[in-house]
Amino acid sequence: MLEKLCDSLLNAPIVRRGEYYYFIHPIADGVPFLEPDLLEEITDHIVQIADMDVDRIIAIEAMGIPLATALSLKTGIPFSIIRKRSYELDGEILLSQQTGYSKGELYINAIKNGDRVLIVDDVVSTGGTLMALITALKSMGAEVCDTVVVLERGEGVSRMRDMGFEVKTLVRISVDENGVSIED
Repeated sequence: MLEKLCDSLLNAPIVRRGEYYYFIHPIADGVPFLEPDLLEEITDHIVQIADMDVDRIIAIEAMGIPLATALSLKTGIPFSIIRKRSYELDGEILLSQQTGYSKGELYINAIKNGDRVLIVDDVVSTGGTLMALITALKSMGAEVCDTVVVLERGEGVSRMRDMGFEVKTLVRISVDENGVSIED
């Protein structure tokens, strides 16, 4: 199960940035390119494990977009993108978020009170962005029915679970100078 994803992770190039080992992967970076069969394997698995009885699929720009698009095409469920810039639409919500290596603003549009949503994301490391998004969506009156992350790295998902956030992950990884390791 998830053979294409696991094989691609084990062969992912590693770049060192300071003390941080960064893996380069099509799902997390869109580089070098995202093969349709890899995306299909991932989205087929998400459909199997996620609560798909939702009004909307939510994804964070940028690498959540291919996941949301493929899921929307498979299920017929519309999707919304949490954007990194403002469109100044009526009802737009500003979300300030911070991760282990950056901070910034995200903008939520077209989500309303009572919407049932599925959040999909490519990677969680610290959990900062996802926790802020889930909190914001709930404060808007949306029901977060499920949250699915393709790659879990670091302690972010564990921290989120300790704080009462439910998150499903497809593969847990660690990264060091020798490459990506897949954990149980």
